[in-house]
Amino acid sequence: MLEALLFASGEPLGVEELEKRLPGDHDIRALLTELQRQYATRGVNVVNVAGKWALRTAEDLSYLLRREQIEERRLSRAALETLAIIAYHQPVTRAEVEEIRGVSTSKGTLDVLMETGWVRMRGRRRTPGRPVTYGTTEAFLEHFSIAAIGDLPGLEELKGAGLLDSAVPANFQVPMPDDSSDLQEDEDPLEQTLLFDTADDEDGETDPR
Repeated sequence: MLEALLFASGEPLGVEELEKRLPGDHDIRALLTELQRQYATRGVNVVNVAGKWALRTAEDLSYLLRREQIEERRLSRAALETLAIIAYHQPVTRAEVEEIRGVSTSKGTLDVLMETGWVRMRGRRRTPGRPVTYGTTEAFLEHFSIAAIGDLPGLEELKGAGLLDSAVPANFQVPMPDDSSDLQEDEDPLEQTLLFDTADDEDGETDPR
């Protein structure tokens, strides 16, 4: 009867509660100890949890019940805008992204995009401060089911999808994206040490922290 009560209960049961449910006068603690001994070598154990008793999967078998689940996180609007700018304008620096967006872009936004594996550091622009240039990755193409970066929608497709205002300026053009791994003339390769130097930020300036 103790076994049945523990099996059916969705939460641990205390000794007093078990005594109320069982008929007759029994030494519940002794019975629980005996039940615990009998279950010690089974896939399910009788355990004492915060002074109460319950049936639990044996600890050495817990891996069988572990389930991996992908946690979906929505990108912020800033991250989506930054990703779109990088995709179309790569190689592009953080300052250039900010100029196109018209607002500042936090380093955290770029960090999130790199953590997803959709954006990578390409090189350093040959300008004062030698800022890092960014581009998209193969994982970006795979996630959005794009065969090549050149298959990103053009001006008319963006208009048709309602992603662009129909009253865009006459001279407005959507750049031709290029994710070639070859560095451009105004790019230098990333120094190997900088990939592991957390004290150096993406603008080439030393972090005072």
